[in-house]
Amino acid sequence: MKKGTIILLVIIGIVLVIVFSLAGTYNGMVASSETVQQSFADVQADLQRRNDLIPNLVATVKGFATHEEEIYTSIADARSKLMGAGSMQEVAQADSELSSALSRLLVVVENYPELKANQNFLDLQTQLEGTENRIKVSRQRYNEAVRQYNGRIRRFPSNLLAGMFGFDKMDYFEAEQSAQSAPTVDFSK
Repeated sequence: MKKGTIILLVIIGIVLVIVFSLAGTYNGMVASSETVQQSFADVQADLQRRNDLIPNLVATVKGFATHEEEIYTSIADARSKLMGAGSMQEVAQADSELSSALSRLLVVVENYPELKANQNFLDLQTQLEGTENRIKVSRQRYNEAVRQYNGRIRRFPSNLLAGMFGFDKMDYFEAEQSAQSAPTVDFSK
């Protein structure tokens, strides 16, 4: 073989290694992005499940506690915000508002012992607790997927490709600042 042919084959080999490496990096970022999107969809599905349980819970409580209209309105408003949320920040804020309204509803329940003994209410409450656990797990999985994705697009040389192809940093699911403090519960009313 001629010296020129060998040099050309070496150059072609190096170029192919670089191209395949870049393609693998790009495909890895795409896969990470898809994992984040799937995790976000899982969070939304669990939030939707909770959202679907709430009207039944509210209707059951309304049968016993007819003069708690403010709480029912705040739950309805928070549910609407959650359904209209687009970004993870909007979802987190609406979720926080809904959780707060549900907490107030469950505090009201303490004033109605016959409601706490109602089997329909107990079943709904158990389903809601299970759904809250599913939401927690979904949030954790989403945040883990975001952590891996953000790490991937920030490492060299992936960060060069990420900038060229528009892979932007994604937001974590973070609790509202108000979630950092325990709610006040007053049973004296």
